[in-house]
Parts: sequence; structure tokens; C-alpha cells
Amino acid sequence: MYMLLATAPPPGSDGTAPHGTVSNGTTGTGLEGPAVVLQPLDAAGAESGPARTVPLAHLPAAVREAEQDSPRWVWGQAQRWYPQLLRAGTSVERCHDLALCQNILVFSPFTQAGGYPRSHSYVPMDLGPEPEARDTGQDSLFDAPVVHSGPTPAELARELREQLESVKTSTEPRRLALLLAAESAGALVAAEMTRAGVPWREDLHRRILSDRLGAQPAEFARPERMEAIVEELRTLLGAPTLNPDSPQELMRALHRAGIDAKSTRSWELMEINHPAIGPLLAYKKLSRLFTANGWAWLEQWIHDGRFRPEYVVGGVVTGRWSSHGGGALQIPKQIRGAAHADPGFKLIVADAAQLEPRVLIALSQDAKMAEAARGKDLYAGIAAQGFGGERDKAKIALLGAMYGATTGESGRLMPQLTRTYPKAVGLVEAGARAGERGERVGTYLGRGTPPPSKEWLALQQTTSAEEQRRADSAARSRGRFTRNFVVQGSAAEWALCWLADLRRRLRTLAAAAPAGAPVPQMVFFLHDEVMVHCPEEQVAAVTDMMHQSAAAAARLIYGDIPIQFPVTAVAADTYAEAK
Repeated sequence: MYMLLATAPPPGSDGTAPHGTVSNGTTGTGLEGPAVVLQPLDAAGAESGPARTVPLAHLPAAVREAEQDSPRWVWGQAQRWYPQLLRAGTSVERCHDLALCQNILVFSPFTQAGGYPRSHSYVPMDLGPEPEARDTGQDSLFDAPVVHSGPTPAELARELREQLESVKTSTEPRRLALLLAAESAGALVAAEMTRAGVPWREDLHRRILSDRLGAQPAEFARPERMEAIVEELRTLLGAPTLNPDSPQELMRALHRAGIDAKSTRSWELMEINHPAIGPLLAYKKLSRLFTANGWAWLEQWIHDGRFRPEYVVGGVVTGRWSSHGGGALQIPKQIRGAAHADPGFKLIVADAAQLEPRVLIALSQDAKMAEAARGKDLYAGIAAQGFGGERDKAKIALLGAMYGATTGESGRLMPQLTRTYPKAVGLVEAGARAGERGERVGTYLGRGTPPPSKEWLALQQTTSAEEQRRADSAARSRGRFTRNFVVQGSAAEWALCWLADLRRRLRTLAAAAPAGAPVPQMVFFLHDEVMVHCPEEQVAAVTDMMHQSAAAAARLIYGDIPIQFPVTAVAADTYAEAK
């Protein structure tokens, strides 16, 4: 059922000594160099067979052999083990990531009655080979030294048993078990997408940069197009030494020129009528391209025709992913044309339309809003039911309700939205009020908010009028957070299940392909959007899988409900064409 993978403790330590069958068929404890332990466990996390200790270099072969029995791999953190297995050409079907699952269980509202952790405050860290700073895709063997500085295999097995018991005694064991499985599957998807990488044409990227910025500048210099705009700004603002990259200098120059700017934010500058504003906005746009995705980014992040983002599963408190470096979750439109499929392939980009509002319908079971979404654009359906057909107003009202923008136009439209959809609006309002009271809220499958800080709680006990204003502001801020947490977190759960099901279908397709034949691979994920690099002859089949997986994710989480989660999938040569 489970197969624990852990660093073998050195002989004579307090942990399990490296006894057992060694990969070369001998037995004993005299292994030279780093070693790992493979320990079979039953459905409850108890040992169900003898442990096997193998040299680290032999681990990929041992994992491939064990995969024949379809175990669920248990490890401290997938990011410590799985990237190296992938580099050795070994993948696994499923896993249980102790660190990711613990982060969920600690704050889950479903486990609070039983308490977690149940007997200790163990946090699984430093559990295997150190991950490399960046996966460049180049093959490497398991030859890095392993320093045993974390829990022993026995301690990891105990942690698994505690997690399984916490799920079993929780108020919603089925939901919580699904969330842990989906989160762990996400760890596998993240590592596999980093390994595969987004296909990237360096020549197209350089052409984009030269077309927009001019020739590549010398070190520490601005590109020629940006420098030309700087000279124009200095003339228009009467500031011969202006450095527009300094917000302080820029604000002083704007004020000296009689421009009453409140900040240097582009959206605020757009409201000002002055000859310098147009060039300034153009400069800011080019500056973003140069600093975020210019030549330095290209040299650092593009290797062997691939961009390999470093995903952080559950990196946001709501369960959304984040990334380390490279701006993986913010690939701007200006450079998407460089994300280009290989010859004979297409990029299929699938987008779950209006995901969070549809999740709100599922959570609130608002039948009237469900009818508005059925078979049509959700905002158009809402507009037809209560906003005189004005789609923009319907969208502003609904997004305002979900994200807490309840003043201005959103606030004016809220009463109509509440009258039309009391259950949907009531759900997010209840979340906001709970947060303001310092209470915790959770997603449908059981991810919970952390408790308020001690400083927040202390502030709420204040008696002075000035401090009370601060306390009220802090309460409203937390209410805005909890208002959207339930919806955004539940949408992230749906996306995880979508990814996991699509991964399973793609693996089945790849397993049936002839040896050495090209196969489709997931290469990019952003909240509610997934990209697959697909052989042209399989585009139709994979596109159909994307739709099937979306429907399967909804059924898995919510059962048979009258809510549709439509996915738009477009196949193209470049990311820009697909978006």
C-alpha cells in the first residue's frame, strides 16, 4: 500500500540501522557511501515487510522495481527526492508528501476536534538529498552526499501513522483524504513540469527584445530605446539629470513640472493630462520587459531550449502555487511568442473559464446562480437575471462580493446582487464576518486559515479610541482575507484534482506509446490554466482529455451537481497565439 523512502541513518545511530537487502543482493550493514531505506507499510502506516537499504546511486532502479506493485510513496518532501529520480529517468504513479500534508492538517478545521499533531510538534524538513538551485534538465546521477540531519525512517513512519489517524478521526475524512492525495499529486506534477520545461525559442525572444528595446546594451547600461525616452523625459520635465528608475527622483521631477501625481503607478499616471505622461508610460513598459524578461533573464533561465520554472506547491496560504525566481507565474504577453512548440508539436493551453465564481455556486448551492451559469457565460447569465443585461455591471458586482470590493460601483451594485443571489452572497459575507471576529474558515476539502496573530488578538482588546480605529481596520482586513479564502482555496483544490486526473490520463497515453515515440507532457500551470506540449497527431485526443479531466474533478469533489466547469482549450504553435 505504502512504500516509505528515507535517508538511511548511519550505523550506530538511534535510528534504524541500514540492515536489510542491499541492491546488489547482499545483506549487512557495511554500506559505503550514502544509502536510502525503502520500507513497505500497510494501509495504517505499520511496517508490512522487511526494509531494504540500497546505495543512493542504485535508488532509481530500486524505485522502478517497486513501482511494479503500484505503491504510494511516502517521503518527507517530494521536492527532495522526485526531481533526482526524474533526472535518472524514473517516475512514480503516486505519493504522500508528509511536509505538504502536515501543513494542511495543522490548520484544517476538520482536524481541530482531534488535535494535530497528536503527540508531537515534528516538522519534516531536510529529509533527503538537497535539491539543486535550479533544474537545468541536464542529467545527473545520485552521487551527491547525503547528510542524515533529519528524522529517521521510523520517525517518518510514525508521522505517516499520525497523519492517517488524524484524517480518520476528522469530521470529514473523505474530503480531507482527497485533499491530501491531490496536494501530493500536485508535488509530482510540479516536479515533472519543471523537468519537462516550457519549450522556448531563444532566437524569437532575442528578436522580441531587439524589436522593442534595440540592441543588447553593455553591462549596467540602458537599451537604446529606453535611453532615448529618458532624454525626452528630461527635456519635457526640465530635469536634465533625471533617473526615471528612482521613484523619489521621478516624483520630485513631476511635482517641479506642475504635475500633481500621487504616485508613480501607471494606472494613476494614466489619469493625468501632460505631454510627459505618454513617454513615461512607454518607458515603464519597456523597463518592465528589460528588467523582468530581458537578456539577463534569458541567459539565466533558458537552457537547451526550455524554460524550467521552480514551482512551490501550496506556496500561497489558499493553496495556490507560487514559484521561485524566473517569474514563472507572470509570463507577460510581450514575450509569450517565444514560448514555441517544437517541430511536430503544438502547445495546448486549457483555461477553466470563470472558475472561482463557479466554485462559489457549488459551495453555496445557489440554484438561481447555477441557472445563470448553465450553458452560457456566467456574467451574461447574471446580467440577464438581475442587471438589465449589462454584463460589465454583473461582473463588477460578483467580483466585488468575492474579493471585498464593496465600495464605489461594487458597493452600489451589491444590494441587487444580494437580493438575487442571497445564498451565494451570504456565503462570502459569512466568511468575512468570521474573519473579523478572529475565527478561522476553511475550504470545501479542508484547508484552513492560520489563526490570527497574537498582535491581532491583542489589538482587538484595546479600549482607546485611536487604537480601536486600528483594531477595526485590522478586523476588516482579515475579513477581506477570509471572505475570499474559502472560494479561492476551493478553486485551487479543483485545479489540483484537474491536474491529477489529467496527469493520470497522459501517463496512460504515454504507457501505450511505442518505445521512444514522442508523448504529450504538461509543461506549465497557472492557477486555472494548464499547458501541454503535444505531438500534432495527438492534439485532438489530449484536448478531449483536458475536458474530461475538468468534468472528473468536479464530480470527484462535489459529486453530481448541476454546475458546469467549462474549459477552453486552444492548440497553437506559441503561447501568444493560444492566449
